[in-house]
Amino acid sequence: MTESLPALLTNIRNCTHCQEYLPQGCRPVIRARASARLLIIGQAPGTKVHASGIPWDDASGERLRRWLNLSNEVFYDESKVAIMPMGFCYPGKGKSGDLPPRRECAPLWHGPVLAQLPKVKLTLLVGSYAQQYYLPGRVKTLTERVQRWQEYGPAFIPLVHPSPRNQLWLKKNPWFESDIIPTVQKRVAELLPGC
Repeated sequence: MTESLPALLTNIRNCTHCQEYLPQGCRPVIRARASARLLIIGQAPGTKVHASGIPWDDASGERLRRWLNLSNEVFYDESKVAIMPMGFCYPGKGKSGDLPPRRECAPLWHGPVLAQLPKVKLTLLVGSYAQQYYLPGRVKTLTERVQRWQEYGPAFIPLVHPSPRNQLWLKKNPWFESDIIPTVQKRVAELLPGC
C-alpha cells in the first residue's frame, strides 16, 4: 500500500539519513500537494532557507519568482506549486560556495513524491544538479541544456540557477532572459490561470 502524500512529507521532514554529514543538522525542506500542476526541482537549501524552513526564501528565490512572474502568495501555494530540491537539507559550505546537494535524497525520496503528484504538467529543473539527474547524458553543459530547452518539453524546462553568483552567466547569455523567460512565463500562466 502506498502511503499518502501528507504521510510521505512527514517522513521526509523527519528524515535523518544524512545527519552525520550535515554540519548544521537535518532540516528537510519540501512543499507539495497532489493538486500541484507546476513542480520546481532545485539544488539544496542554503543557510537562509535552512534557518527559515521556507524554500527559495532568499535572493535566488526573489529572482526565480520574477522569472516565473509569480507572486509570493501563488509561488508558496502548495496546491499549485510543488517545490522539491535535489538535496532536502543544507549540505554545508565548500571552497567556493555551498557543497553539492547530498546524493542520497533524490534516489530515496523523489520517486515516491513524484508518484503522489499526478497533476504536474511542467517541471522546472533549476541548476545543473537537477538537470544532470533528470536529463542524463543528453547534453554535457548547463548552457547547452538551457539553450536546447525545447528538446525536453513539454514536461521539463531546464533553467540556470537564479543565484546572484550567476550574474556573469546571465550577462554573457542575454538570450536566456530575453527569449526563454517569456516562454516560461507563458507556460506557467497557462498552468496556473488567474495567477
